[in-house]
Amino acid sequence: MVKLWVLLGLKKGILTTKYPKSAPTLEELPNRSVPPEPLPTSDWKLGQLICPTGAIQYAEETNRGQIDLGKCIYCQKCSQAGFGFASEDKIGSLGAARVSRTNQELTDSKVLEQYEKARRVFGKSFHILMIDVGSCNACNLEVLNLGNPYYDLNRLGIFFTNSPKHADALVVVGALNKAMVDVLRRTYESIPSPKVVLAVGACPISGGIFQGTEGFASPVGDVIPVDVVILGCPPTPIQILQGLLIAMGKTRPRSYPQDSITISLPAKQNEL
Repeated sequence: MVKLWVLLGLKKGILTTKYPKSAPTLEELPNRSVPPEPLPTSDWKLGQLICPTGAIQYAEETNRGQIDLGKCIYCQKCSQAGFGFASEDKIGSLGAARVSRTNQELTDSKVLEQYEKARRVFGKSFHILMIDVGSCNACNLEVLNLGNPYYDLNRLGIFFTNSPKHADALVVVGALNKAMVDVLRRTYESIPSPKVVLAVGACPISGGIFQGTEGFASPVGDVIPVDVVILGCPPTPIQILQGLLIAMGKTRPRSYPQDSITISLPAKQNEL
């Protein structure tokens, strides 16, 4: 039996994802990795009550609905209020990382300028330091999965480092608690310039389900500049890898940043 497994391993070899040369597969970017989709039948009032993080908002005075993607934890509870989720043919485009607008309004030309600058600086190698500012460990595991043979981030010139002095990027996971604010700031300041910051998951972006709790301090973007945010709770390894490639200047989002989905609703709104 041992010999059989050895022969099979030698024959098949190490299976590594073809991303980014090929589009992600449905196994790599499953339906759980896309946000809710407003439909004509969506009951925004009910959705606002159901949503555990306040991502769904309805303004009765203007009759407009909004989904804050930075707060969405993809729990799909809003399906009870008639919100839909992407069909399989849309998943690859909707699960994308995006550039943050936390600190400045980025026009298309400025975004392209930043990518070209990052390409010149980080084009050959990219060292990342992950910092946990108060997580449940879900996002940590997804980031660390990038080091296994399937994702093999080293093939793309990306490496983990344990020292801020050797880092090009700071990968932040978790909801920032008050005890970690100064630690986060000092870690960021210890990384030599030029440097980039990635917020991985809903918790560092907005606080996720921890916003409003006693220990939660603020979104990470209120403490240090954030360059790339990666949606999800947790995001998939492919989404995180895409965010890293964006930070390196090796790829661009298919569409430029959108922090929320806002639509005008029909005249009649479903009553609770």
